[in-house]
Amino acid sequence: MWPPLAALLRRLSSHPFDSPAIHANLVKSSSISSPIPATALLTAYANAGLPAAASRLFDEMPTRDAVAWNALLACLVCHARPCAAVAAFRDMATAGFTPTATTLCTMAKACATSRALRPGRQVHARSILACQGDVIMATTLVDLYMSCGLVEEALRLFMCTDCPKDVALYNAVISGCVENGRFREAFFILGRIELNGITLTCALTACSATANLMYGMQVHCKALRGGFTLETILCNALIDMYAKCGRTTAARMVFDRMACRNVVSWSSMIDAYSHHGHGEAALDLFKRMDETVPVVLPNAITFLAVLSACGQSGLVDEGRAMFHLMKRQYGINPGPEHYACFIDLLGRAGQIDEAWDLYCSFSTTRSELSGSICVAMLNACRANMDVVRGNKVALHLLEVDPENPGSHVLISNFHAAARQWFESDESRRIIMDKGLRKEAARKTGLAPLAPHFGTPSLREGERWFGMALGRREERGLELSLGLHGYFSISSSPGQAGLKMDP
Repeated sequence: MWPPLAALLRRLSSHPFDSPAIHANLVKSSSISSPIPATALLTAYANAGLPAAASRLFDEMPTRDAVAWNALLACLVCHARPCAAVAAFRDMATAGFTPTATTLCTMAKACATSRALRPGRQVHARSILACQGDVIMATTLVDLYMSCGLVEEALRLFMCTDCPKDVALYNAVISGCVENGRFREAFFILGRIELNGITLTCALTACSATANLMYGMQVHCKALRGGFTLETILCNALIDMYAKCGRTTAARMVFDRMACRNVVSWSSMIDAYSHHGHGEAALDLFKRMDETVPVVLPNAITFLAVLSACGQSGLVDEGRAMFHLMKRQYGINPGPEHYACFIDLLGRAGQIDEAWDLYCSFSTTRSELSGSICVAMLNACRANMDVVRGNKVALHLLEVDPENPGSHVLISNFHAAARQWFESDESRRIIMDKGLRKEAARKTGLAPLAPHFGTPSLREGERWFGMALGRREERGLELSLGLHGYFSISSSPGQAGLKMDP
């Protein structure tokens, strides 16, 4: 006698890894021909990490309903198969099934994952009627446009949505602004909401990128009041923020008070010492990693920070030891960045011959030669005025990275330092002939974003924000919120902390 169908379905929901055995029972009891148990089994296969088995089961289903199609789409999206999900969505429409709100949300997520803008716009058009007022759909569409770099469209959708905005929607728009480098917009929205762990982390990321220490300190205070400082991810963001703002002592205080440190915590603190020339402190902290309980093993990024610290502080012997230690003791194969960092270390110390020997081991096989290694070697040749070797490296760099305007500028500067004026002008001319443009430097300190405690008018802020989006369309200029006043984070949800002063 077979187990009751209801008992098998309950078992599937709580024990997805028993799916093959339950599948056999369903086949023997002929229950697999019904859409309900077949869909439940498909979902269980997806939860167990078996998307191929789920797809085979779907293909073998004699009858399929909209729920089964949605389960298949969710499985494909969950397991990072967006192209297969788009194909299944088209098959669903061909079979005569009307997409539901769940279907459209799933497909919007697939388009966001694969950055497929054109199918994403089609999903957006379908969702206008089917998902009116659905905050989940609005959040997914914001993530889609942010993933494709269309920040204005995402912000317009965020401001025009008529559904109540929840924490997930705010997190999506803030994190999208931060990832796209639109820190002013991120600061504007951050000043209007009550922050949680995710938004605090996004705020700290924006503070790190703009070196906005005062706002970062306010975010830190907010995290302390909310009890978020026990979260490892948030503490790692605090370390990075203080380090980028030049406050290594504050970063170390956060590091020492962490309840749980992972490899990112150690690497961030070592990198902080590296950027500010504290090589000895970085090495001491690296040695402490072996003394922790439980032991935290360094990774490739940790060694990159250590090598950089040694190069900044002129610790040649220590850097050489670390370079060989990473493979001998920890089994980490040095990557191009590690070799570039080590070559830079040797070049700074005047050991150009050893740096050249290391570089030649790569230059013989151009497939392994990277632009970062060539740049490091060219800088070493320039620092040591080795013109003959530098000319060879310049040719290699043009072969490896010919379309990078920074490479041509670096080569031009090398020739100018060697008083090879014709070659220097030739490198500049190539930039103009190819139409290459070097990315302009960006000011990180944003003085107009200095914090100031005040009570804002949310309605006025929203109206002004919408006007800024409208002006962006008319003029085609970069969206600028024009925060010439001050803003801050308030301690209560009723006070959004944005104050506009003339």
